[in-house]
Amino acid sequence: MIDFDRRFGPDDARLPLTDAVRRIVAELTSSSASSDEFEQACDLVERAAAILEARGHARAYSGAEASLSDHQDSSFLDFSPLVGPLNPLAPPIAMHLADDGSVVGEAVFGSAYEGPPGCVHGGFVAASFDEVLGFAQSLGGHPGMTANLQVDYRSPTPLHRPLRFVGRIDHVDGRKIHTVATLHHGDTLCAEARALFVSMKPEVFQRLMRERRRDDPGDPADRAASAPDAPPH
Repeated sequence: MIDFDRRFGPDDARLPLTDAVRRIVAELTSSSASSDEFEQACDLVERAAAILEARGHARAYSGAEASLSDHQDSSFLDFSPLVGPLNPLAPPIAMHLADDGSVVGEAVFGSAYEGPPGCVHGGFVAASFDEVLGFAQSLGGHPGMTANLQVDYRSPTPLHRPLRFVGRIDHVDGRKIHTVATLHHGDTLCAEARALFVSMKPEVFQRLMRERRRDDPGDPADRAASAPDAPPH
């Protein structure tokens, strides 16, 4: 079973940095700052980016293989674009297991996710369903990848309001995992979804990892993970 706990501590310096970037994104969508103020902010952001770029990239897709096989380590989800507390693109959606075994995701979407006036863009709603149902299907013991996702939008999904996703496995047919989910704001049903996941064969996962390392040769952690063992001295 996937462990929703994270490996970083409350004093991890990446957390306030990630939150600060989220605030910048939110402000950029509606700020009335002057051109001079935007230029000042740009200079500060450029300096911050230069500090991080100077250190290179060291994040591997750690935990993914264990999560898909032993269902123990979900640390790679810390960087998910939807639930990752260390990814400024994520709202993030807070995930937990309900007593009935369903997966619950709670989030507040800000202005950066706006589609229709005052509403969450439907694409983000669909992506969030995919993430919530991805968690749900993983609990079945043989997690896979999304083969089909159908979303029915029932009412506008409001920005800046608490939202609640609930997903669960409907039934399993061999490698096919059928899932269902709902999205509510309070008592209002905003959307419903059904998704089909197909259990991933180990060789497919290994191929994806090899391609990732090939396409991102600058990632030293992935490079180390794929390197042969060093000969004994």
